[in-house]
Amino acid sequence: MTVRTPAAALLGAALLSCSSATLPSVEVDTPMAPPEWALLERALLDENSRAVEAFADRYLDERGYLLHTPRWGTLDGPDDAIETFYNWTLLHTLGGSDSVLELYGKALEGHLQQYGEIRTELTTLAAEGAYHEEFITQSDWFHTAEGMRAFFLMGHSDPENEQYVARMERFARMYTGEDPSYGNYDPEHRIIRSIWNGSRGPMLRRATVYDWVGDPVPGRFHLLHNPARTTQLLDLEEWYPRMLAHCDEYLDSVGDNFLNLAATLLGTNAYALTGKEKYRDWTLDYLDAWKERAAETGGMIPSNVGLDGTLGGEHDGQWWKGTYGWNFTIFDGELEQIAHRNYFTAASFQGFANGLLLTGDSSYIDVLRKQMDLVLAEERIEDGQRLLPTMYGDPRGYAFNGEPEFYRFLPMTYSDRLAEIYLWSMQPSDLERIPLKDEPWIAFLQGEDPGYPLRAMQADSMHIRQRLDMMRNDETTADTRLADYLLGIMPAATDTLTQLTTGGYFASGRIWVLHSRLRYFDPQRRRAGLPSDVAALVHELGEDFVTVTLVNLNEAESREVVVQAGGYAEHRFTAIEGAADLTDLDASAVSVLLAPGAGQRLTLQMQRYAAMPDLSFPWAR
Repeated sequence: MTVRTPAAALLGAALLSCSSATLPSVEVDTPMAPPEWALLERALLDENSRAVEAFADRYLDERGYLLHTPRWGTLDGPDDAIETFYNWTLLHTLGGSDSVLELYGKALEGHLQQYGEIRTELTTLAAEGAYHEEFITQSDWFHTAEGMRAFFLMGHSDPENEQYVARMERFARMYTGEDPSYGNYDPEHRIIRSIWNGSRGPMLRRATVYDWVGDPVPGRFHLLHNPARTTQLLDLEEWYPRMLAHCDEYLDSVGDNFLNLAATLLGTNAYALTGKEKYRDWTLDYLDAWKERAAETGGMIPSNVGLDGTLGGEHDGQWWKGTYGWNFTIFDGELEQIAHRNYFTAASFQGFANGLLLTGDSSYIDVLRKQMDLVLAEERIEDGQRLLPTMYGDPRGYAFNGEPEFYRFLPMTYSDRLAEIYLWSMQPSDLERIPLKDEPWIAFLQGEDPGYPLRAMQADSMHIRQRLDMMRNDETTADTRLADYLLGIMPAATDTLTQLTTGGYFASGRIWVLHSRLRYFDPQRRRAGLPSDVAALVHELGEDFVTVTLVNLNEAESREVVVQAGGYAEHRFTAIEGAADLTDLDASAVSVLLAPGAGQRLTLQMQRYAAMPDLSFPWAR
């Protein structure tokens, strides 16, 4: 391997694309026999792309409409319909085909039009369509963010798309308070005023079951929220009373809720796309208010804040109350049983991690660590099994001593959330808390599971094949499918590719931010993602370094790949170590020229969270 300074790179510009010639560069000319992991990785990218194309061909019409029966509701409504495409933009960012991004764009535009056409009679929320100004009229941020997963990650592939940038800014302004006509945000008390919010503003009344469920539609469907799942078709109008009963106790709406922390994804992405400080300022102001609230409870992230800004202000000071809150133990009339639905991990982790991304300040992660400290401190051992609590407050159906307490202990580990904290902090004490048997990728990074990459990619390949087989054998028609049905058939699998190529990690929740050590760009095609024939494997992550192998599987042609420090260029490279060393770097990206059939393991030294998040491509910065 040889290394070249920016000046030397300019002298050898014939070897490098003009778009990356000014970047610090490395030439790799060491022959490397094609590793099995690299062949599997390239095959998996191709399989994913072809599977997406096949799915779109089967389930999208020429307008981009999803072939199903659209209706309003959180059980099987607009968020589920667009969530069908949840990882397509990520797949393109990793190196999937250009058609993947194009098909997502087609599906997004079709979705906005398709759901703009629906009308409801039993609720005003979709009386004139599910969207206003291209944003959901009113919903909770668990469902809103589920539907926006692919949209939030689209900026990694298409940051100069003027329509996309305009939409992200418009959506962010609905929450920053600069346009008071939306009314979602109260800048005095630093709250989002209701769990129900959106382009029509906050819901300042109790919700109704019709707000949650929508109108019934005639027909027989696979109702995935019912106990029978997909084993039988059910008449929706006959089942409708039970769907309403599902939401009988979902009616608290007024006041801020920890799910609203997901709204910070709007401000974070708007800032990363435009660099406008007002989006960063609002995001941090709102997050700082939540830091103060968690400190006031002794470390618990509250699930209800009143309109006056007080903890539990809508529930006589009981901050653990509220829909989807710590104490959301209800009777589900559809399932006909007690249900426990505390979503404290669903948005708080993403929200506070946005604070780290925007500042480099680890105190935002301290909030999450303290919260998990309090949960882990309640550990019980019963019959040799470790149990941890999932709820807090007045334990309905449980013994209660009059004071709020942790309850509903289950054999769960919260391993994914502990893994997130560790990957953000890189502190050994955080690593020690992760049960590695539950997080095999983390075990691989520690040298304890060397077979993980091949095993995980083979499993993803099998997943794709199984989903395609389900698609080929799917006998349903559009008039028997609701919005959530196709989520169980959509074939793309991206988690393993994200881990192995970028050192990024997504917890099991459904709200995403691409926190990663590396990202790749193809300077020849001027797009995001690994160039054709190039494979990458992250072997080790340290507090100030990442070790990665890059290989060119093409034996006849060289390949250039631009490697970026962080998913949002939030890190900075300080040195490269390999066959030769490149020191005294201060760069957000480097260019690596891989000779035909060449490969090299590189150690990239870096300073983490040293720059503000920026979604522009390296050659555009």
